[in-house]
Amino acid sequence: AEMVAASPAGVAISAAVVLQETGKPGSPKERGDGMRGRKAADFFTDQEVNAIKAAVSRAESGTAGEIVPMVVDRSDSYREADILGSALTAALLALSIEAVFQLYLLGASGPEWTQGGAETVLALHGISVWTYIPLVFILFFPVRQVFRSFDRLRLLFAGRRRIAEAVRERAVRAFFEKELYRTKDETGVLIFISLLEHKVWILGDRGINAKIPQNSWQALAGELSRGLREGRACEALCSVIDSCGAELARHFPHTTDDIDELKNDLIR
Repeated sequence: AEMVAASPAGVAISAAVVLQETGKPGSPKERGDGMRGRKAADFFTDQEVNAIKAAVSRAESGTAGEIVPMVVDRSDSYREADILGSALTAALLALSIEAVFQLYLLGASGPEWTQGGAETVLALHGISVWTYIPLVFILFFPVRQVFRSFDRLRLLFAGRRRIAEAVRERAVRAFFEKELYRTKDETGVLIFISLLEHKVWILGDRGINAKIPQNSWQALAGELSRGLREGRACEALCSVIDSCGAELARHFPHTTDDIDELKNDLIR
């Protein structure tokens, strides 16, 4: 977990917890495989979405704070990882094909193949260069289509730091896009889940960050992380929303003139 100033506008990232990918065989309903292969649109059932909305309404009834849960398919397209992975994979495939082809030629040529000595080796080297490079180019495009079809392949070439930065930037951008920074007392809280990267972020505006210690958010993020790993996504999210509401109520109690500034829906 870390705490940094996210922008001049004042949003503060309060906590971040990497969701470890666990998994155990079972039916899709037994989400022991956590977030693997799931999309934001159907990660929660309609009944669960209603339960989450009710949890937000219940949590906000005792506080002036605003809580917004959000789940996204992924935080970035990782285009550079897509290109790098496709190029390296195409190069490896081309090398394998070239090697098999040369072995076939050696076997078909018989013992006399080696009688040419160095000249034969140089000839083979020249042929392999002229066939290898075009083969890499030809294979690049179908391989890249595979990378585009399977998002998790890109993560293998993205790197942990790049992934962490992508999720952080996406979460902060969502904070501003959904206008959590415009609450009257700077009390907006975003609970952000990125499925592809298996990460969850809790972002609190600077009004909250000034009064609520970081370890409070870390505990809530850890609770949500465990629930997602154990296949209790809705239960864990609703519990975290309730706890978040209780913590906000201690520092930002509900007032008679308080209005619901943001919708209570789960953003997907």
